[in-house]
Amino acid sequence: MKPTSCPLNTARGVFIAGTDTGVGKTVFACALLRAYAARGLRAVGMKPVAAGIAPGSACNADVAALAAASNVDAPLDARNPFAFAPAIAPHLAAAEAGVAIDLVRIREAYKLIAARADRVVVEGAGGVCVPLGPRHDMLDVALTLSLPVVLVVGMQLGCLNHALLSAHAIRARGLALVGWVGNLVDPEMARIEENLAALDQRLPARRIATLGWGHADARIWGAGAAVLEIV
Repeated sequence: MKPTSCPLNTARGVFIAGTDTGVGKTVFACALLRAYAARGLRAVGMKPVAAGIAPGSACNADVAALAAASNVDAPLDARNPFAFAPAIAPHLAAAEAGVAIDLVRIREAYKLIAARADRVVVEGAGGVCVPLGPRHDMLDVALTLSLPVVLVVGMQLGCLNHALLSAHAIRARGLALVGWVGNLVDPEMARIEENLAALDQRLPARRIATLGWGHADARIWGAGAAVLEIV
């Protein structure tokens, strides 16, 4: 299937992308869901593709966190259409399971969820160009769902290159990069403020939030209101 951009419904959605795995996409997505709920909006989280399910668990930990932060219920197979047990790259997990990650199925799941909500927060897996199969990658999900993108940058050594390349990839696909988030994943990082300033200067979108180490609540955002105005 060739990814296509088309209106799906009246719910406003946003795609949370990351510069890498483990940079705080879920932390930000959950905080955003709670912020929407605090404003009286029906908000639900979705993770179309997830790899890594602990033995005895019903779903991936990120999927469970998104569900806990949502105030709208939806079937698990809609909130997470493609789930794989091994914590490996999605295209490898799908190949091992003999499954093709289908963008049409993801789009239909999104439509079902969005019909129940005012806001849908869709979290990607890994970085922006993580393969889903022979022809598609994570950005094809955002393109298929016609969603604007917020990029979560894990503030650590190497983040400048990772962030700039990720932003370039997002815009090269014709997607709207509406903001970025600095997540202080390395509390020992040197020159944090200087690195944030460098990204402020170079990224083609405004910084809408900075998350401190260990903080997972929208109440700590200095720019919380600005986040909701943009996404």
